[in-house]
Amino acid sequence: MAEAKSPSGVSRVLNAAWLRPFLFLAVIVAAWDLSIRLFHIPAYQIPSPGDVVAVLWTDWPELLWQSWPTTYATICGFALSALFGIPTAMLIAGSRTVESYVYPLLVFSQSVPKIAIAPLFVVWFGFGIIPKVISAFLLGFFPVVVSAVQGFKSVDPDMVDLARAMQGSRFRVFCAVNLPHAMPAIFSGLKVSVTLAVVGAVVGEFVGSNSGIGYVLQRSIGTFDLPTMFAALVILALLGVILFWIVDRIERLVIPWHVSQRADIIFAA
Repeated sequence: MAEAKSPSGVSRVLNAAWLRPFLFLAVIVAAWDLSIRLFHIPAYQIPSPGDVVAVLWTDWPELLWQSWPTTYATICGFALSALFGIPTAMLIAGSRTVESYVYPLLVFSQSVPKIAIAPLFVVWFGFGIIPKVISAFLLGFFPVVVSAVQGFKSVDPDMVDLARAMQGSRFRVFCAVNLPHAMPAIFSGLKVSVTLAVVGAVVGEFVGSNSGIGYVLQRSIGTFDLPTMFAALVILALLGVILFWIVDRIERLVIPWHVSQRADIIFAA
């Protein structure tokens, strides 16, 4: 029987998990360019990929500078989401009374469009960084709470009873059983939160700002500069992917025994 041939180097590279998103992205960009050429779509409706790449190449210093305020507001809002979201989830999961009072209000708050209340933040806090941080915090807070509550509630009660039977204090039982068991769910919420925080920061910049990627989007929309607008969207997408990747790396360091399968598909090297 003939021996099976080992895959060549090219096949291994093409089958690498990290390369597949880039190949799919290349297909999307090719379809985008082909559609513009076939259907003769004018540049004032949809710019060509070449025009967007040209803007990214020529205006990258300004786009890089404008991305810093958005990145700073996103990170601050995300940090506040984690700082307040996880303790809130602990209180909700640990007390039915707190859950009955707080959880319905959290769900209700999500039905309020953040773009509708963002102007109030500008009125209250001015045109500085604070309104953007608050907008990022509001969008990133709810996923953290929901995922963390689910994680804390999914702990096996028998494991908790066993730990308490071994004369473990409430704090030690929480650190040894509840928290490690809930960490995968918490990180799932953090991954969603960090991407939504980018959206929240841009929403804050839409309402009132003279810097940031949201400001670039507003300015380019007003002047019908679609290549710049699409370039700004590319920057936002890259920002979200990078922050998601950072949270995923932290998850691999904190809980290496449990790595999300979805994150493996996207980021495995």
